[in-house]
Amino acid sequence: MVEPRLPGAIVDRSLDQMLGFEMLEVGEDRATGRFEVIDAVRQPMGIVHGGSYAAMAESLASIATQANVTESGQFAVGQSNHTSFLRPVSEGTVHAEGRRRHRGRTSWVWEVDFRDAQGRLCALARVTLAIRPAPPHAAGSCRG
Repeated sequence: MVEPRLPGAIVDRSLDQMLGFEMLEVGEDRATGRFEVIDAVRQPMGIVHGGSYAAMAESLASIATQANVTESGQFAVGQSNHTSFLRPVSEGTVHAEGRRRHRGRTSWVWEVDFRDAQGRLCALARVTLAIRPAPPHAAGSCRG
């Protein structure tokens, strides 16, 4: 398994930290995470905001991809994020499982399933990341 905390990555005051996202497993072709349903991730009607799912999907895919391309002097940047919402969630924990579907020279594609505490599918996402040469000043980090 690849270490999810990347050297030099900016994590203080990040969106992930503000929303309480936890990255549990980060590997070459699988990544998992979760977040508690708190006010910060809810929309005004009390259910998880669609943007919370989209943000978690992009973070999960980006961190997993970056962890796998850093050593080759590259970095990953989001290119596309399509998220569909299937079931409202208003409490508990949302669990995310990402699977790498494509590993190309210039792009990676991940699919992320979101399940509620009862294991029911509540959202799906497909995230495409562009792979680019890291700028010289990056020195292996993923600074935003």
